[in-house]
Amino acid sequence: MSEAGHELTSSGYIKHHLVNLQVCQTEEGWQWDPEVCSGKFNTVHVDSIGFAVVLGLIFSLLFHRAAKKATPGVPGKFQAFVELIIEFVNKSVKETFHGSSKLIAPLSLTIFCWIFLMNSMDWVPVDLLPWIGTWFGIEYLKVLPTADPNITFGMSLTVFVLIIFYSIKIKGPVGFFKELAFQPFGKWMLPFNLILEVVSLVARPVSLALRLFGNLYAGELLFLLIALLFTAGPFGILGGAIAQFIWACFHLLVIPLQAFIFMMLTIVYLSMAHEDH
Repeated sequence: MSEAGHELTSSGYIKHHLVNLQVCQTEEGWQWDPEVCSGKFNTVHVDSIGFAVVLGLIFSLLFHRAAKKATPGVPGKFQAFVELIIEFVNKSVKETFHGSSKLIAPLSLTIFCWIFLMNSMDWVPVDLLPWIGTWFGIEYLKVLPTADPNITFGMSLTVFVLIIFYSIKIKGPVGFFKELAFQPFGKWMLPFNLILEVVSLVARPVSLALRLFGNLYAGELLFLLIALLFTAGPFGILGGAIAQFIWACFHLLVIPLQAFIFMMLTIVYLSMAHEDH
């Protein structure tokens, strides 16, 4: 554990692994220094976006390949696996979504698979990819996209835009306003209704983003803390290996569960947007 030839402390090691590969534009030109870019509005987290895009392409290519090679007879193992995922998502949509839309099922499938793949990066040893990155002169590399609030908020805000779009499309602008203004206490309590409903509406993308980010960030942080045990001698290595295995096994539940929760809440929110009271 070293940075620029100097040994890192435990806190320095954790802090280093939680810093994104950042780029921003300043008066001096493009800067790749996190100390310069941190907190700037035009900062881009290159690693989070890069891993998210690559994993999204992997999902698209795999499912495209499965669809292209699908056969009506006895399916192969990969086709059966893809069909199992599609049936699972389709069943969740049918049981939860009460409207009529050709977008919801593909959107739900994309959300579930994409978030699952991004979450799965938490299984990659915390030092492996950053160590490989140093071969190419990359000092900082954060490989878990969903541990970056910019990614989770980007996804949740997209869902929020769809909620507003379908609410206006199905209910009309007047109907949508009435839903915000006259519920739950009737027209005579309009100001209170607006406050409650607007807060409830805005809370949806915030809760979606923070729930996913918080769980994966905490999991990544614990992996880093466990990694520190490997520097504590033979007993630390043994304890670290056991703790790493147990926490990785626990993530067999956490990783798909967080993808499922994000997908289900998206379906529920869009179903509510399609319901005309």
